[in-house]
Amino acid sequence: MKKETLQEIVLGTVGGLVFAMGMCMCLISEWNLFQSGVITSVVGLAILLLIIPVYRKTHPRKPHGPVNWGIVLAWVIGIAGALLMGFGMSRVMQGSPSQSDFFLGLACGVAGMIVCVLVYPVYSYFSNKN
Repeated sequence: MKKETLQEIVLGTVGGLVFAMGMCMCLISEWNLFQSGVITSVVGLAILLLIIPVYRKTHPRKPHGPVNWGIVLAWVIGIAGALLMGFGMSRVMQGSPSQSDFFLGLACGVAGMIVCVLVYPVYSYFSNKN
């Protein structure tokens, strides 16, 4: 493993943990640490942003080829499926869901999973067309 790769991994891990801890400090009201959480989150974000110069220094730019629309479509479908599944999970996991919330969440979660499963066949179809 290169030294630069290790630096990126360490910066990403430490920055992610500090950022996540700051978000917990902000969002858990029982802790009463909102202002400290904002400061901690900004520090974590700054650590994460330090990855950019390290990466640019060690990875030279390569010329771009044509756009692979199969990958673009796969990303869009995958993000939509993950959001749909997350919406369904949030409807089911709320404090005391009503029966309609439960069934709506279950239907959205299953539909989101199916959309996520369909990403690879869509990617394969569009990649073989080119």
